Amino acid sequence: MPLDHRRLRGPEESQPPALWPAAAAEDEEDEEGAGAAPRDPCALRPLFARAGLLSQAQGSAYVELGSGTKVLCAAWGPREAAEPGPGRLICEFRRAPFAGRGARGRPGAAAEREAEREAAAALREALEPAVRLGRYPRARLAVSALLLQDGGSALAAAVSAAALALADAGVEMYDLAVGCALCRPPAPAASWMLQPAEPEERRAAARLTLALLPALNQVSAVLGGGRGGPPEDWAQALRLGLDGCHRQYPVLRQSLLRAAQRRDAAATAAAAAAATSA
Repeated sequence: MPLDHRRLRGPEESQPPALWPAAAAEDEEDEEGAGAAPRDPCALRPLFARAGLLSQAQGSAYVELGSGTKVLCAAWGPREAAEPGPGRLICEFRRAPFAGRGARGRPGAAAEREAEREAAAALREALEPAVRLGRYPRARLAVSALLLQDGGSALAAAVSAAALALADAGVEMYDLAVGCALCRPPAPAASWMLQPAEPEERRAAARLTLALLPALNQVSAVLGGGRGGPPEDWAQALRLGLDGCHRQYPVLRQSLLRAAQRRDAAATAAAAAAATSA
């Protein structure tokens, strides 16, 4: 019988696809079991922040948490708006197709678009009190946040990264907005914990995300829900979140200072090179 050379020959041996999801589920359970070890609820995840790394935007920032969350933000300064009135802040929040672990829904699905719109609205609510919009009449400022990897506390990291990007773009601000996330495990006597990882957020009975202007000691946004217990427990969570924002503030401020120093050094070197060539 002649061979059909237009067809690709399949492998000599094959395995049913049900084996692979089972193995992946076992690995996920092992990771969650290992990550469920007790940790200090007041301990912050390691934080890395860098401003001024995108040349295509007027301002940019990258924030990474030790839980694996990675957020990249870009900001553009004032642009003329068609309608009269005070300045407007336009926020966008998007998830990369590879941001989450495990199976992902169809890109552009209604549920995903709705979640991104809600995150963008929360981002705008957290940033507007920090920006001096009155100094930009008939103008609009734009900030775009891209979630590269979701390891938990994604919205809080996006708030910090977006505030850094706006400051890096030279936008006049009252203060940097610092985001902090908390969650409460489902155990009856469990306490609130700072900067939960993705498995901790998934199993949490209650969540809380807040944004703070540390220099003014002003809360710009609070977003929470779930069964967090009596009002005293929510008040304790707020105090813990405020303390977490204050502890992150020096890291973000130092990253902004380093970006300004790099920009000044580059401008000085360019001026020296131009003078030498002349």
